[in-house]
Amino acid sequence: MIERYTRREMGQVWSDLNKYRLWLLVERAVCRAWHKLGKVPAQALKAVEENTFVDESVLERISQYEKKYKHDVLAFVSAIGEQIPEHSHYFHMGLTSSDVVDTALALQLRQALSLILEQLEKVIKELQELALRHKDRLMMGRTHGVHAEPITLGLKFLSWHQEMKRNRERLLQALETISYGKLSGAVGTYSNLDPQVEEIALKELGLKPEPVSTQVVPRDRHAQVMYALASTASALERFATEIRHLQRTEVLELSEPFSEGQRGSSAMPHKKNPIHAERLCGLARLVRANLMVALENIPLWHERDISHSSAERVILPDSTIALDYMLTLFLEMLQGLVVHEERMERNMELSHGLYASSKVLVRLTEKGIARDRAYHMVQRCAMRSWQEGLRFERALLEDPEVSALLSQEELAELLNPNGFLKHIRRIYERALG
Repeated sequence: MIERYTRREMGQVWSDLNKYRLWLLVERAVCRAWHKLGKVPAQALKAVEENTFVDESVLERISQYEKKYKHDVLAFVSAIGEQIPEHSHYFHMGLTSSDVVDTALALQLRQALSLILEQLEKVIKELQELALRHKDRLMMGRTHGVHAEPITLGLKFLSWHQEMKRNRERLLQALETISYGKLSGAVGTYSNLDPQVEEIALKELGLKPEPVSTQVVPRDRHAQVMYALASTASALERFATEIRHLQRTEVLELSEPFSEGQRGSSAMPHKKNPIHAERLCGLARLVRANLMVALENIPLWHERDISHSSAERVILPDSTIALDYMLTLFLEMLQGLVVHEERMERNMELSHGLYASSKVLVRLTEKGIARDRAYHMVQRCAMRSWQEGLRFERALLEDPEVSALLSQEELAELLNPNGFLKHIRRIYERALG
């Protein structure tokens, strides 16, 4: 992922320095396990624990070896072996490359998901605060982009809050699903290993053994991680799309924060564009596309090929970095979001009270009018209201068939927008407890 969208903490997770240090962490855990089983002498273990390290100079040494070997794990093993020349034969003992790579990748993904969950928790908290703050802020609900019936702004935020809670559960499930390693050798049969080595080492690393591995941890686990990332990114796109629509000049009910000195256009000084929301929408496309690659990585040849490897080096860092950035950006947007309350009230009047058509329809059926006839009566008045720019209440009162059944007082009650919100409290109680 480009630096523009990489937060420092998440960038460090995917740095080569962190990757090789995690590889070394796995190798040391294996050495300690072999020592417990009597295969690695205490002196050799001490050398591994005290003399092996990864810093920038070691990264350069690994790079030199890799140019020769065309194999990053062997390059790593050789570079570390130089640090313990008398005991290097105990390092990487019985392992295959994927034992180290897949086990360390699980640790790396755990680090990345933990950062994402940390940011997500802040977003969930902010959405709940906004939902409560704007619980009674009346606004027009829309379907197909057209006025439907009144809702509240708080209810919109509450919907987002609940969706992000579901995404939190998906990410937590993904965190559990990816917390598996494998130290079972070339094709998963422990041909040069003792299963106890895997059990001891993975327990120390906070991972569980893959119940049945091949040369690799099955890639459905990684695909589940990618689904959780893509689902969360898609939710952020849904919210961002709503903000973009509500910031349009013709609507202008919400708008992104616009900081002092910020400029919206190189040509038009008046512009205040929803650039952050649009950026969220663009990055969500990237994360969703990467999910497809993760699904393609599941079917590998026989016990393993490396068709998944090159793709994972891109999609896993890019997707976690992107989502981490998206959550941070969205939180900033929420904290600075501008609510144009007067515009919300004014926009409700644009449809002349037609939002109450369903209530008039139901009241007519309650008076014994067949639904199809009642629908025709209400639609007739609604179309006149819209075409002539009349208040819906006036069109209803001037319709002999309707006014014979509904009094002016009844119509005033039905057209009161607050009448649509009588069960909002119930929804909040169900969502927040």
